[in-house]
Amino acid sequence: MSLKEEDRKVIVTLELERVDKLLSQLDTLQKAGLWDIVANRLYYALFHTVSAMLISDHHEVGTHRGAVSKFSLYYVKQGFFSREEGRLYSRLQSLREDGDYNCAIDVSESEVEEKLQPTLKLIEKIKGYIEQEHKADTTKQYD
Repeated sequence: MSLKEEDRKVIVTLELERVDKLLSQLDTLQKAGLWDIVANRLYYALFHTVSAMLISDHHEVGTHRGAVSKFSLYYVKQGFFSREEGRLYSRLQSLREDGDYNCAIDVSESEVEEKLQPTLKLIEKIKGYIEQEHKADTTKQYD
């Protein structure tokens, strides 16, 4: 993705704003017992967070499966994130697909609840990574 650095920062900011919007919907959806939609919003919040990180690091996002693969390749295998965090992302994507596309599967509260806190922690960890990388880039510019 050949973006000017200024444009890259704008896109990353927009991606992270979308994450906050998606996360703000979770409480209402949980109270309504709409677990398939909670899984959807949770997955998309993680997807957009990972997308922001990929864009920030000059990688293309591409497809949903591609983002999962790139997260594994560039961040899990490099030791920035754990294998368990990579598996969480992959499992959340599968859960979201089941809820969105498989009419024979009902996403349960317990399936979503067990992924909720780990996903929120991963989102915060990725945001921290992006912030650290941004600080490192800013420091490099002024050295």
